[in-house]
Amino acid sequence: MRAKAAIAVFGTGIVLIVLLNILLLNPVALRAQDATATLSGTVTDHAGRVLPDVKVTVKNLATGQSTDTQTNSDGIYTVSNLAAGDYEVSVLAAEGASSTMPTTLTAGASQKVDLVLNATPPPTEASPTATPPAPAETLPEAPSAQKTEPSLEDLGFSKTETQSNTAEQALLDKRTRMLRIHQRMGLITTIPLVATVILGPGAGGKSEGTVTRDLHVALGSLTGDLYGITAWYAIRAPRIAGTQKRGPIRFHEAMAWIHGPGMILTPILGALAFQQKNNGEKVHGIASLHGPVAIVTAGAYGAALLSVSVKF
Repeated sequence: MRAKAAIAVFGTGIVLIVLLNILLLNPVALRAQDATATLSGTVTDHAGRVLPDVKVTVKNLATGQSTDTQTNSDGIYTVSNLAAGDYEVSVLAAEGASSTMPTTLTAGASQKVDLVLNATPPPTEASPTATPPAPAETLPEAPSAQKTEPSLEDLGFSKTETQSNTAEQALLDKRTRMLRIHQRMGLITTIPLVATVILGPGAGGKSEGTVTRDLHVALGSLTGDLYGITAWYAIRAPRIAGTQKRGPIRFHEAMAWIHGPGMILTPILGALAFQQKNNGEKVHGIASLHGPVAIVTAGAYGAALLSVSVKF
């Protein structure tokens, strides 16, 4: 029994160290995530038609680093996790038409930059024997260069189609807000979780209805409720097509498959163990798995938080 108690205390110590490191590091992580910006927009041709599967390059003018992405079926591109600063957004179509647009990203903001490809590819170097084109002013009926292009409505697009960009941006903003709440709720959940783990060894006493055991149950219930709210914001956050997930995010989601079922199974096993203890019995059967399952769940939860709090 002493060996099991020592193992449980050792495991609890490891979990506490991980969670305390998360609590210490997370304010910096939150500021780091708030310091990033998201850039999105729509690529169209000179007639206003959206262009899918077109390469878009976002270049940081300060560092010279470039990030490439492609437009989706609606001609929309999205690049997230960008540092604040001056950028150059460019697009190059297969036929040679291109467009470049400068922009400045603000920390924690979502910037929208739409790109319109040129009507024709950029001119190549003229051959020495080529005849130069006649000046436009020599043509008496040449159209004025000041004439404005028709609007999308003039080209036959409905208002619903022309407002698709606004709807896409609103969806992206909603996802950002919900994931930010998910992150903060996850941190709040660690407080009763750590307290529950600390009180775990004392809750296994022989006396019935001890204060430590009742407090352990109350904190465990609070942890489960806060965890449910945290998970709801992650599950209900809108999905954005074409968003690329980095390694830490994939690991974060993988850990959810461990601590998610664990958060459901731990209180069930705890209730069985609580009932057996209050009946004066020794914890036995499946209820004896309450402690190990709780430790694994807390460890997976801590690893999930650590993966998005520390860059690796």
